[in-house]
Amino acid sequence: MVALITGGSSGMGLEYARELAARGYDLILVSNREAELAAARAELSASYPVHVRTRFQDLAQARAADELYAWCLGEGILPDVLVNNAGMFFFKELHPEDLDRVQAMLDLHITTVTRLSLLFGLAMKERGSGHILIVSSMAACLPVPGITTYSATKAYLRSFGRSLSYELKPYGVGVTTVCPAAIATPLYRLSEKWMRLGVRTGLIHTPRWLVRRALRAMFRGRRVLSPSLMNVWLPALIGLLPAPLVQSIWKRLK
Repeated sequence: MVALITGGSSGMGLEYARELAARGYDLILVSNREAELAAARAELSASYPVHVRTRFQDLAQARAADELYAWCLGEGILPDVLVNNAGMFFFKELHPEDLDRVQAMLDLHITTVTRLSLLFGLAMKERGSGHILIVSSMAACLPVPGITTYSATKAYLRSFGRSLSYELKPYGVGVTTVCPAAIATPLYRLSEKWMRLGVRTGLIHTPRWLVRRALRAMFRGRRVLSPSLMNVWLPALIGLLPAPLVQSIWKRLK
């Protein structure tokens, strides 16, 4: 059994790698952070009796998925589990100078995930088994200023993953979309002090907490997982705020 994990060198991706290795899966870790990839491979190889391959690649490119798929074919590997975890984040008012970053986010969150899911999904479909995990976000339900592109791409992932699950389920392939709230990873660039406070108060969860629930949902065939009470109350609360108040809050934050 083989699991391919994008963004697998740190944060949630590395936690997915640990949990899947503990279940006996050989690993393919893909990341654009070469030093972290090497460190992750060393840790996992020393801790689990599995084979760990790494692929240093920037997935925020339009043809990245095709290149990764071709590499896997060349290596003679087609994963049983695909974890679409790689992501990026920034919080600011958008300007024309942000277009390159916006395009990178669109490619990473939408184009690459879509193409990887379809390419590897076809191989799983022909085999009659497999699991695809797509990491969306609670932000999919939060169209608010500052995370304009991020929330839009995560909304796409939630819709795409849910729809694809219906298409692939008759062929024995499961698709699960996870919509976590705040998770203690470097993605959001919070200071260590605020991260610890968030975890202590329960507003932020640890990667291990999320990953265990996500994998349990994936192996049980759930289509969508929103594993936090914050997924219920925060979007509803923000939805109740009058538009002038949202505008006023944003004016103070930006």
